[in-house]
Amino acid sequence: MSTTELAWFKSSYSGSAGDDCVEVAVTEQVIHVRDSKDVTRPHFVVAREGWTRFVRYASHG
Repeated sequence: MSTTELAWFKSSYSGSAGDDCVEVAVTEQVIHVRDSKDVTRPHFVVAREGWTRFVRYASHG
């Protein structure tokens, strides 16, 4: 699947100025992550389980 076919979205915690944001796209197998300021750069993928652990960790500060 190409990056143009993915449904990218920003976190609800992203600022309105658009700086320091990441975008994610969720598929059945993996989570795609990219820099919202330069979407032409390569993105990376992480397994859904790893993403879940990361979000859980980040939400606890």
